[in-house]
Amino acid sequence: MRPKIALLHDAAAATGRPDSSDTLVEAQAIAAALVTRGYDTVTLPVGLDLTALERTLRELAPHAVFNLIESLEGNGRLLHLAPALLESLGIAFTGCSAHALGITSNKRAAKSMLRQADIATPADLAAQAGEGPWIVKSLYEHASLGIDDSSVVRGADAAARVLQARRAEFGGEWFAERFVPGRELNVAIIAAPAGPRALPVAELRFEGYPADKPAIVGYAAKWDEGSFEYRNTVRSFAVEPELAARAERLALACWELFDLGGYARVDFRVDASGMPFVLEINANPCLSPDAGFAAALERAGIGFADAVDWLVADACRRAGRIAA
Repeated sequence: MRPKIALLHDAAAATGRPDSSDTLVEAQAIAAALVTRGYDTVTLPVGLDLTALERTLRELAPHAVFNLIESLEGNGRLLHLAPALLESLGIAFTGCSAHALGITSNKRAAKSMLRQADIATPADLAAQAGEGPWIVKSLYEHASLGIDDSSVVRGADAAARVLQARRAEFGGEWFAERFVPGRELNVAIIAAPAGPRALPVAELRFEGYPADKPAIVGYAAKWDEGSFEYRNTVRSFAVEPELAARAERLALACWELFDLGGYARVDFRVDASGMPFVLEINANPCLSPDAGFAAALERAGIGFADAVDWLVADACRRAGRIAA
């Protein structure tokens, strides 16, 4: 009998925003890769009834779980609850632990840990006043939700107005941090058989952006295929070696600091002096075939199915089991 992998995703994904429904594309690609590696798969939508999930998992007795939950019922603040259940049941699962997901999904808590470790990250408006510029972000939600040109402002009063507008439109908690004009890089990391491996450093280039337009990776740049931002925000792996090496070292330091597992991505802004600032720690980033992590795997010469197999093997190692 072929070992079974259960793929978990938010039940709200099918009816949610593009960033949410993309999880279904991700699940299909991963399931297809798992089949080529000798696994059977079952995809389970997960809601707030974790007791029902526990019953289902006990019945299925999967070899491992591929955790694709980025939110529960559309709430990113709850993404750590399913992994906590899996840990309590002793079920092997891919990606980061419940603790790592919880701490990194709270951007302010993550930034506090970065500062304590002397890793540069943009200042929080709540802790440092001034003209800025500032950028307003969701505290818990991912995928650049609510980020557009109006998110970048000067002055605390302007930031307060945007914060109020975002809470009214999207709900949840929002904050403002200092906006770092400059370049945007990211480093993907995967738990390879020999240990955590940084993949080629990617830069998101803002081609043809007018001088008065904020050079940011907003929601449109990620999800609105007809937008200027989507067409003109271009991924490149041609990052100069010295800067790339520095970004890799910082990303691996973040992996250790937050005790990450499986796979992650660290996002940076680089100012005019070449100083990198960590923006966010993305635990369990998107694995869709057209996403940045898959592009970094391809650049590194790692097959998508190989990477998926590595993640299952890593999950089983961490759970104290031997992968099939």
